[in-house]
Amino acid sequence: MNTLINWLKEAEHAVVFTGAGMSTESGLPDFRSSQGLWKTKDPSQLASTEALNRYFEDFTSFYKQRIVSVKEYGPHQGHDILAKWERLGLIQSIITQNVDGFHHMAGSERVAELHGTLRKVHCETCKKEYDNAKYIHEAYHCNCGGTLRPSVVLFGEMLPQDAFQFASEESKKADLFLVLGSSLSVSPANQLPLLARENGAKLVIMNMDETEMDHAADQVIHGRKIGDWLTELDQQL
Repeated sequence: MNTLINWLKEAEHAVVFTGAGMSTESGLPDFRSSQGLWKTKDPSQLASTEALNRYFEDFTSFYKQRIVSVKEYGPHQGHDILAKWERLGLIQSIITQNVDGFHHMAGSERVAELHGTLRKVHCETCKKEYDNAKYIHEAYHCNCGGTLRPSVVLFGEMLPQDAFQFASEESKKADLFLVLGSSLSVSPANQLPLLARENGAKLVIMNMDETEMDHAADQVIHGRKIGDWLTELDQQL
């Protein structure tokens, strides 16, 4: 703990990378949790371009459920601490695999959402953006007649170029790279910690279970809740 505190204080460009473990501590069900519609249908098939184009009713039902679920929860103390650290200059940016928007809700500003966001939907045809309330009210079409879809990355799509470029640049600039709640099993996002490490950053991985990148880390923490651990760190900074 003392070592990491010193690293945070001394870092000139600290970057935080968050995964599903960050969101589940808010009570938000994991993407692949078995509930409701997901019990009988594979989420990876529903969250796909094929479902959007061929099984629209199942697609919209799935994402309406996800948006409603996100609205039922919100940032936890860990999100709040990271936003505070950004304001204080202890961290410079956040890279997240999560689509719930909780980092923004907590007040973080320099956030790369690698997989997009459920906070808004947009038209497939004219690209006009709307609040996600459209899906809650089952309004699935744009004023132009086009189909509305959540602004997330579906299976079969590339990551948003701007977000990934920002994340890559931040990883290269980092002298401390802190992973929170990610198994680091999804490519290409899981290459960012290694990119930071290759450019001289100290790599810290905190996840409930082991990850594929633990061998490359300078410090590894398992079996702890992120919010509690960040609170403990914050109290000693």
